[in-house]
Amino acid sequence: MSISKITRFQGEYRFLSNFWRAQIEVDGRKYETVEHYFQSRKARTGEDAKLIASASSPREAKRLGRRIKIRGNWEQVKLDVMEKGVHAKFQQHPELARKLVATGDVLLEEGNRWGDTFWGVDSRTGIGGNNLGKILMLVREELKKIYCQQGATNT
Repeated sequence: MSISKITRFQGEYRFLSNFWRAQIEVDGRKYETVEHYFQSRKARTGEDAKLIASASSPREAKRLGRRIKIRGNWEQVKLDVMEKGVHAKFQQHPELARKLVATGDVLLEEGNRWGDTFWGVDSRTGIGGNNLGKILMLVREELKKIYCQQGATNT
């Protein structure tokens, strides 16, 4: 791959977005997208979690996730929740896993224009923790190891 960084999860890289329609199952429950899963896990009540999980779109799930009472330990668990959702997406959708692995070793950066400097990087300022990008790269490395092991056992 001749590029060194993917800075937007759009176009051919849209599949990297949590809004990408790829149903996942986590802990026996199905979610239409990683965004549905992530936002529902913020909920303090089961009722709010179900409401978000059944949202008509990832955008709606995100909107609802901003309006609910958030569980008390959310700040401590949100990275683990995101990692679990992203893992599920790529483990349960081999075609997406292959596309993620095909990004090679390039930096994955969730560039955005809405000022999210925790999960991504603000495209205007270049500031951000890029935690979603870091999780995607972690999952990519794990998938590469799995594919290498499978290749070794298939020879």
